[in-house]
Amino acid sequence: MEPVFSPSVHRQRHQFVIDFVKRNKPKKVVDLGCSECALLKNLKFCRDIELLVGVDVDGAKIKKRMHDLAPISTDYLQPGYDQLCIELYQGSVTQKDTRLRGFDLVSSIELIEHLHLADVELFSGVVFGYMTPAAVIISTPNSEFNPLFPGPAGFRHSDHKFEWTRAEFQTWALKVCLKYGYEVEFTGVGQAPPGQQERVGFCSQIGVFHRLGAGGHCNRFFGDDADDVLSYTLLYSIKYPSLQDNNILRRVLVSEVVYWAEKLKRGWMEERTGEMNGAFTLCHTEEAEESVCEGHMDMEEKQTDLSEDGGGVLTKGQEQQESCTSPRYVSVPLAVLWACCPKVSVLGGSLSNLRHLLMDDPGVKLSQDGSAVLVYNQEQDQEEEEDHDHCDLEDSGYAGANQCSHSAVEEEDWEAV
Repeated sequence: MEPVFSPSVHRQRHQFVIDFVKRNKPKKVVDLGCSECALLKNLKFCRDIELLVGVDVDGAKIKKRMHDLAPISTDYLQPGYDQLCIELYQGSVTQKDTRLRGFDLVSSIELIEHLHLADVELFSGVVFGYMTPAAVIISTPNSEFNPLFPGPAGFRHSDHKFEWTRAEFQTWALKVCLKYGYEVEFTGVGQAPPGQQERVGFCSQIGVFHRLGAGGHCNRFFGDDADDVLSYTLLYSIKYPSLQDNNILRRVLVSEVVYWAEKLKRGWMEERTGEMNGAFTLCHTEEAEESVCEGHMDMEEKQTDLSEDGGGVLTKGQEQQESCTSPRYVSVPLAVLWACCPKVSVLGGSLSNLRHLLMDDPGVKLSQDGSAVLVYNQEQDQEEEEDHDHCDLEDSGYAGANQCSHSAVEEEDWEAV
C-alpha cells in the first residue's frame, strides 16, 4: 500500500477518537489493542480524562513505548487541578477483567479484523455485555475500498483474518445493538477520490455505539459477579501530579507564598532605601545653599528642621537611626499576599484555609497570631557585620593613630609656613 491520504488514515482514525473525547468529555477511557500507545499519548492531553487505560495482547509492544506516557518535568513543576492515572495491561480482549468495567468510552481501532470470527463473538460479549461502557468506537477496514489501492488484491495486512464490506460490518453491529442494548451510527475516515465515495465508502469504516439508558452500569448478561476477575497483567501504572492531592497543593502553595512574600519584602526595602537616599541628597543640597547665604550651621539642627518640614522624608540622621533598628524579619500580612497574588488566593481557597495550610509547614514562618508571613531580612545581617567591622577598627586603635598622624602632618605644615 502506498500512502494516498493526507494526513494518513492512521492519524485520521486517532483524530476521530480525540475529537469524540473533546466533545463528550469521558472521564474513564480504555483503548483495546493499544499496541505502542500512540493513541494514548494523544489522549493524555485531554483534560477531562481521569483514568486512561491501554490493553494489548502483545506485552513487548506496550513495554517498548510505555514510558512515553510518563509525566514530564513541567507536570511536576506546574501541576494542574486535573487528575490523571494511566494504566497499561497485557491481556486478550476475549477475556473478562473486572478492572475494565463501567468505563465511559472504549475504543477499538483496527482490532477486530485480527480476531477469528469465533473470537469476535467473545469480544462482543466482553465489551458490550461485561464491560458495558457508555460508548464504544470500533473501526475496521472497508474491503470495498481495497481495489483503489495499488498492488495485488488481498487483505491489507498479513495478520488480518477477515475484512468486511460495509453491509457485513453493519449487520454485525446491529446484532450487537439488539443483543446488548446499544444503538449505533456509521461513519468513517479516509474519503474516496471524487465521484467514488458513494460507491466504495470510506477507507476505514467506523461504528459509534451508545448504550441505551447509559445512566446506570447494569450488567444483564454476565451478572454482577461478587468475585473480581483479574485476567490481565498490569505492566505500567502512573499517577500524574495534581493539585487535588493535598501534599502537592501544599507544596505549590508554599512555593508561591514564599516567592511573593520575598518579592513584596524586596519592593518595600527598595522603596525604603530610595526614600532614605532622596532625603540624604536633599539634606546636603539645602545645607550647601544656606552655608553660602548664612554661613555654617550646626548639622544636627539642620536635620531636625528638615524632618519637621519634609513630610516624613528621612534625613541622614534618621536613616542611620532606622538602619540601626532594621527588623530581623519583615512581616507580610496574609491579606496582602491574598490581594497581590491571584494564584495564592485560588490555591488557598480562603484566608482561614490559607493560614491552616501554612501553619505547620517548615518552609514558612508565621507570626504568633498566624496573620502574617515573616520573611528573613538578610540586610539586617549585613548591617550588623558592617557595624561589627567598624567596632573592630576602632578597637584596634587604627582610627586614633590615623587622627594623630593627620594632626602631626598639619602641625609640620603650619610650622613650615
